[in-house]
Amino acid sequence: MARSSTKKSARRSLLALIVVILGLSALAGGLAKWGDGSLTPRLGLDLEGGTELVLQPVLNGSETINEGQVNRAVDIIRQRIDANGVSEAEIATQGGRNIVISIPGAATAEQLDAIRKPSQLRFRAVYVQALDTNAPQANPSGTPSGTPTPSGTATTPATGTPSATGTGAATPSTSATAANGIVPDALRAATTPATATGTATTPAPSATTPAPTETQPAPTPAQMQSAVKAQASKGLVGLGWEKAKADKAADTVAKQYTALNCATPGSVDKIVDDPKLPIATCGEDRVTKYVLGPSEIDGSEIADATSGYQPGPNGQPTSIVEVALSFKDTGKAKFAAVTKRLYGLQSEPPFDQFAVVLDKTVITAPQARAVITDGRASITGSFTIDSAKQLAEQLKFGALPISFALQTQDNITPQLGEEQLRIGLLAGFIGLLLVVVYSLFQYRALGLVTVVSLVVASAVTYLAVTVLGTTHGFRLTMAGVTGLIVAIGVTADSFIVYFERIRDEVRDGRPLIAAVETGWKRARRTIIAADAVNFMAAGVLYFLASSNVRGFAFTLGLTTLIDLLVVVLFTHPTVQLLARTKFFGGGHKWSGLDPQRLGAKESLRYRGRGQFGAPGAQRPPATVGSARVAEGKAQA
Repeated sequence: MARSSTKKSARRSLLALIVVILGLSALAGGLAKWGDGSLTPRLGLDLEGGTELVLQPVLNGSETINEGQVNRAVDIIRQRIDANGVSEAEIATQGGRNIVISIPGAATAEQLDAIRKPSQLRFRAVYVQALDTNAPQANPSGTPSGTPTPSGTATTPATGTPSATGTGAATPSTSATAANGIVPDALRAATTPATATGTATTPAPSATTPAPTETQPAPTPAQMQSAVKAQASKGLVGLGWEKAKADKAADTVAKQYTALNCATPGSVDKIVDDPKLPIATCGEDRVTKYVLGPSEIDGSEIADATSGYQPGPNGQPTSIVEVALSFKDTGKAKFAAVTKRLYGLQSEPPFDQFAVVLDKTVITAPQARAVITDGRASITGSFTIDSAKQLAEQLKFGALPISFALQTQDNITPQLGEEQLRIGLLAGFIGLLLVVVYSLFQYRALGLVTVVSLVVASAVTYLAVTVLGTTHGFRLTMAGVTGLIVAIGVTADSFIVYFERIRDEVRDGRPLIAAVETGWKRARRTIIAADAVNFMAAGVLYFLASSNVRGFAFTLGLTTLIDLLVVVLFTHPTVQLLARTKFFGGGHKWSGLDPQRLGAKESLRYRGRGQFGAPGAQRPPATVGSARVAEGKAQA
């Protein structure tokens, strides 16, 4: 029964390994056919070449940049590039100002934006929200819902408007208020904001706000500027500013608002983003213009940011993509204070709105529909899963201390080339050949188990490196190739430890089947301990060393895990099954487990069922009576 159970266990282990290999093969093939993957590992800068980017800091007026800001920017850019794995990018400074980035392969527009965008997130109160008169009347990207046209006729509201929500509401609101309910006549084209539930409402006629008509004339620039100044001044005074100081700042921002043309490419980039002053800027749709108050919360207050589909009331995910934020303790208190103040201004829209501003562009400007006290908020907008993930990573790692512009972008050739790769692979092949020759010479037929185990480990490693290149951006450099070559010795060492333990048990007179099981129990502890040391060393190198050494550490750690997998699921089960064959179990002289060649003790051992026999003997086992006679003769 025990022997049958052992055989079943060995076969289950081999079946599990086959499932792993087939699963990796299917994943690699699926990514190559339906994704952006390939059937070969991705190569690094030294083997494939790539793109070199030079980023130049963008300074406003008398603004300066110091070494600390440049080093901080380098750290953040490195974190952004490596967010999805080991990309083997090289980042350096040039002249104490510029940043030089070398990326393997061809850089996409999304990668460039992810690298050089400041990702400065600010929460600002909304003072003015209106259509840009310079924008086209038909906006295919989607004007915010409830937006009156430039002629003054309100359009039909729509649902699903971008919003920012939060949990921990203290006193939720039950009514929706028009965003432009008390906006002066000069701003009659103001848009309706999103509510916290994502639904906008159309302004209704009231005593203070006459309904717009077709004959209402468009405001002149002077009227627009005067109205914006009044709104901005009122908002600043509400924050506790002195009237004279508020009027001066409001006059400046009103002029900026009037001169701002959101339809002009690059217009937002020219805006000076001073967190202490109000700002005139554009919405993400490039149709809506805003006047916003000073920054009250920024990205440094964010503890964590994640992306995904927003859950519905029943807890099930919806089709709305969100970036979920959680604030630090200081940010939590600030966010609660802001939402409390804005919630009390629901009768004075748009002062009850707060804008989520990323890199001077308004992503969304919802109304404060509750007092959010638990420090959690959700940003939704025109996100895809990929763009939301990118934004969450940028917010998590922090904003760049200064904006950068792309100065040059050049293609670079491989630093080593195919010849060096060929030499490296040749060195690996020679090392593998030496291990095979030694195994066959030392262990004879048992050495074939080593050879096949190395082949299996190589196949699993190749598939793993290929899949990781697609899913996590891993690229194989010459340092990584070196790690794979070193792994040949690590894997062979595990086999040697196991085989020598089996031989020791055979020398002690144990039958081969018992020697395999006892030897495995003893060798397993040694193999796990050795692999654990290798894996910890690889982990220390990966987290503390530079990018080139990290490639070596990553492949060394990966192959160490694969070595453990192959020994447990292939090498040991294979030896278990071979021990039950006549060639190995009978102790053939070419099996590598011949008791006489190994110098096994000649004492008789009990074999069960009343039978005794010499270890590895090929003659029929002795009976109990003849064994006793033999023992009596030996004693005489």
